[in-house]
Amino acid sequence: MDIIKVFASNVKKYRTLKGFSQEIFAEKAGLHRTYISAVEREKRSIALENVQKIADALEIETYLLFIDNIPKN
Repeated sequence: MDIIKVFASNVKKYRTLKGFSQEIFAEKAGLHRTYISAVEREKRSIALENVQKIADALEIETYLLFIDNIPKN
């Protein structure tokens, strides 16, 4: 499992499910839009504190951002 890929995919999935643009989501999380963009594109490592901010802004449990939901063949 590529944890960065899983995390990035889950952030984008939950963000879009909530109907948040990157800009609105970044504001809710207290982060910059370009930071959120870089996270979703797997271009940025992320501190645990920011993982929590993202989960809180999405109103989900933190562990859900690390679950690989991609079916394996």
